Amino acid sequence: MSDPQEAFVAFSAFFRDRNSDTCTIGDGPAGESLVLMPGQGVIARVTGGNRPRSEYLQVGRANRYLPSAMLFFENGYAGLDRFGQWFSDLADLDASPETRGAARGATFTTEAAAIGEVGRLWGASGIVDPSGRYCVFFDSHDADDDQAERAELLELIEFLGIERVDAPAGAAGGEVWVRTDARLDAECARWS
Repeated sequence: MSDPQEAFVAFSAFFRDRNSDTCTIGDGPAGESLVLMPGQGVIARVTGGNRPRSEYLQVGRANRYLPSAMLFFENGYAGLDRFGQWFSDLADLDASPETRGAARGATFTTEAAAIGEVGRLWGASGIVDPSGRYCVFFDSHDADDDQAERAELLELIEFLGIERVDAPAGAAGGEVWVRTDARLDAECARWS
């Protein structure tokens, strides 16, 4: 279908009535596909372009499948770049969330890419505290929430040399507080 919204509406109706372990959406001309695996809690994206590759994302909530499909309908493989922590080996998903997150954080080797990923993480669940001096990641989240993303963030802020500070009394156990700096200000503005 040429209209992503029309494709999404048709696919949504199809997907909601299915009880299958795997569902594949293919874009033949682009050589790309999205594979939804609710039985395994995994999404895979595949591209067969100049650099063929497959990447996998562990999904903790069932409500992540349809948004991934919409992003794929709109922009294909690349539309899912910022959807979560993609890994090139399905076996990587068997590691603990902390191990997966730290490994993902270690893949960023440039400041620009690392700041972009920090911005993505902040955009998903972050705030700037009322004083404007701190960026708060995983606002109001418990320590058991977002373990892989938190481990990735900690790796990235260390790489970037961003100062982490203690959360104030009464903050949720999963919050990560850092001092703002010009790089964070610009990226948070882009994601807000």
